[in-house]
Amino acid sequence: MTDMGLVIVGAAGRMGRTLIRTVTETEGVAVAGAIEREGSPFLGQDAGVVAGLPPLGIPVTDDPLPVFAKAQGVLDFTSPAATVGFAEIAAQARIVHVVGTTGLAPEDHAALDAAARHAVILQSGNMSLGVNLLAQLVRQAAKALDEDFDIEVLEMHHRHKVDAPSGTALMLGKAAAEGRDVDLNDHAVRVRDGITGPRPRGAIGFATLRGGSVIGDHSVMLSGEGEMITLSHHASDRALFARGAVKAALWARGRKPGRYSMADVLGFTD
Repeated sequence: MTDMGLVIVGAAGRMGRTLIRTVTETEGVAVAGAIEREGSPFLGQDAGVVAGLPPLGIPVTDDPLPVFAKAQGVLDFTSPAATVGFAEIAAQARIVHVVGTTGLAPEDHAALDAAARHAVILQSGNMSLGVNLLAQLVRQAAKALDEDFDIEVLEMHHRHKVDAPSGTALMLGKAAAEGRDVDLNDHAVRVRDGITGPRPRGAIGFATLRGGSVIGDHSVMLSGEGEMITLSHHASDRALFARGAVKAALWARGRKPGRYSMADVLGFTD
């Protein structure tokens, strides 16, 4: 089988450059295109040079239509609005769309659902294999321990992150809710300030920290009377998200149109 041609959108951003480098280093895939926003100073530059590599002969462009038409997949860690637009184009081209974008609203997920009628959409709040294993462990722990154990999700990211709680924190909270067989929206507590009163039984709390250059730290604490279990993941290299995204794209190649997640890639949904 020929290499899977992958388009990197948001190619000049920190994650975009990491994706370009990761794709060039991984067997079975190749950079098929690089997309940036209209007016970007990187338009016309070689994608390899932008990523700190030798030239790849692929210019950065702001026109995704002809690039998607010649590719087999797209790697997308951009913004919700951009992701929805790319999903429509990926659906037209019938190619795999790997979505690592965070901060997606319900209407954004609805747009991805619509695109998934024609394309493979693989979306996750975190593309790390370790984080997705953590989510599975959280799900099992929440199922095994009843509401006598309070669940809190703590996350910290770099100062530039714009959404909170992080997509990963929400993914972990959802895993805990699924373990308890409850709706996260009905049990989540995202803000505590002032006189809050006692902690509601069965609540799933979130705490957000921001600072420095932290790539991503996440912990889920299950606190009972006289004991606490902490499940944690520490990300020290942004490339781990890129490697997970590439693995996801290779797994998704040839699948039927639909919505998938990293849990499918890791076999947790079989």
